Amino acid sequence: MADKPARAIKVVADNRKARFNYSIEDTFEAGLALTGTEVKSIRTGKATIGESYADSRDGEIWLVNANIPEYLQANRFNHEPRQPRKLLLHKRQINKLMGAVQREGMTIVPLRLYFNDRGRAKIEIALAQGKKIHDKR
Repeated sequence: MADKPARAIKVVADNRKARFNYSIEDTFEAGLALTGTEVKSIRTGKATIGESYADSRDGEIWLVNANIPEYLQANRFNHEPRQPRKLLLHKRQINKLMGAVQREGMTIVPLRLYFNDRGRAKIEIALAQGKKIHDKR
């Protein structure tokens, strides 16, 4: 039998400004808790994470302000485009992220949204320090 070719990672959304505005310290891969219409909408490639960030609430990490537009073929069971979405991480990773944000004043920035080789929606997030951008006036 012939081996199946390995499926490549399909990048859906990329946050190019993040590497320019922040110095990236550490990166993590997180899963997303999504509904069916959100997954179908992401598969169409229309999601944006350019102005989004991650925040900690009640011991969990949430993706805030990510735009996943409504799925056009869905009916009344559609989702809110900019609702907060829970990130699926290990407890040790959550503690590391929350500690860095509280102690060192870092931010959690999403870098890219993609589907892995198993077809699961994943997001690459980074612990980042804001760069000092000088205004040239």
